Amino acid sequence: MAQITLNGKPLYTAAATLLELKRQFPNRTDVVIYNGFQTDQDFPLQDGDVVALIQKGIMPSQDELESLMCARHTPEVHQKVKAAKVAIAGLGGLGSNVAVLLARTGVGHLFLVDFDIVEPSNLNRQSYYISHLGMEKTIAMRQQIEQINPFLEVVTQTVRVTEENAAALFQGYDVVCEAFDNPVAKATLVNALLEQCPQVKLVSASGMAGYASSNEIRTTQKFQNLYVCGDLHNEAKAGNGLMAPRVTICAAHQANMILRLLLGIEKE
Repeated sequence: MAQITLNGKPLYTAAATLLELKRQFPNRTDVVIYNGFQTDQDFPLQDGDVVALIQKGIMPSQDELESLMCARHTPEVHQKVKAAKVAIAGLGGLGSNVAVLLARTGVGHLFLVDFDIVEPSNLNRQSYYISHLGMEKTIAMRQQIEQINPFLEVVTQTVRVTEENAAALFQGYDVVCEAFDNPVAKATLVNALLEQCPQVKLVSASGMAGYASSNEIRTTQKFQNLYVCGDLHNEAKAGNGLMAPRVTICAAHQANMILRLLLGIEKE
C-alpha cells in the first residue's frame, strides 16, 4: 500500500504503478500530472507521491482546482502564494498582464487599482478584448481573472493614485506592483510608498518601449524594498512606441519578481 495525494486528498492505494491507478479512474485520465509533471508514462507509486487525474472540459471544484494548480507548481509554492496579498497599481500594458500572470500563479488576494476605461489603442499590448471597450479597466480585469480562477479574492478600486491616498490604498499588502505608463505617476507612487510604507515591497518598471533586444530587459534591486524591471532607457516617445512583446516581457519580469518576493527570495 502506498500513501499518496490524489487530486488534493490523501489516498491509500494498492496500485503499484501510475498505470494501475489510472485504471481505477478511467473517466478522469485525460490529463495525468505526476509529481508536478504531465506525463503519459508509467511510474512506480511511492509514499508521498502527488498525482492529479484531470477530465478535460469539466470545471473542477475549488479544492480540486487548487490541487491541480498545486500539482503543477509544488505544494510549498502554492500554499504561500495562495495566502499572499498583492496590489497592482495601473492596469495598462504592464499591470493587466501582471494581473493575469499572478492569477494563473494562484495569488490568493489581488487588489486592482486604475482610474481609466478600456479604449481601442489599448488592444495592441494590454490584456483586454473588443468586448471590454468602454468598460472600467478594474471591472474588465476582474472579469478576466474570474475566467482564469473564480476562487481568488479580487478587490478593485477605480481611482487615481495620488501622493495623498497611496499609503491608505496599499498599506498592508505584501507586494505592490507599480505599473503606470506616466513617469510622474510612477515617481509619485514609488516615493509615497518608500516614505510612508517602508515595510511594503515595491516592484516597478522603466524602459520597455519599442522592439530592441529582449535581453536588455532585466530586474534590478535599487533599494532594500524597491525592484525595477526593464532596460531603464527605452522610453515611449515618437518613433518608439509601446509594443506587445517587450511590454509583456517586462510584465513577466515584474510578475516573477513578485513571486520570488512572496517566496521569501529577495535577490533579483
